[in-house]
Amino acid sequence: MTDVFDPEKRSAVMRRVKGRDTGPEKTVRRLLTALGARYRLHRKDLPGKPDIVMAGRRLAIFVHGCFWHGHDCARGARVPKANRDYWLGKVGRNRERDIASRAALEASGWRVETIWECDLKDEAALIARLAGMLA
Repeated sequence: MTDVFDPEKRSAVMRRVKGRDTGPEKTVRRLLTALGARYRLHRKDLPGKPDIVMAGRRLAIFVHGCFWHGHDCARGARVPKANRDYWLGKVGRNRERDIASRAALEASGWRVETIWECDLKDEAALIARLAGMLA
């Protein structure tokens, strides 16, 4: 059995990938709300348009998908066999953009946190980490 889709199926799958309001992002927002945090979403006036922004705390949070942003976990390290060069370039550009956005925010006095999709597997640890950000 193979996981390779024909081009039309793959194109349909890729069209359904969302850039905002993703499942991991909604989970982090739910946990933050439970901790009593108030925040704004996708501030376009900040570098990288952070997923979650707490302006009073000068805290910007990015919720990254492991595959799309090249995390060093099992899911992030996987590179598709089809069109390999395209995907290596795509993920590489995403990583470069993430580094530049983080640097620009930090230079402006913002604290920047990145929550990876795989961090959601251990919800208790994630809650503790979020609570630490709010302390």
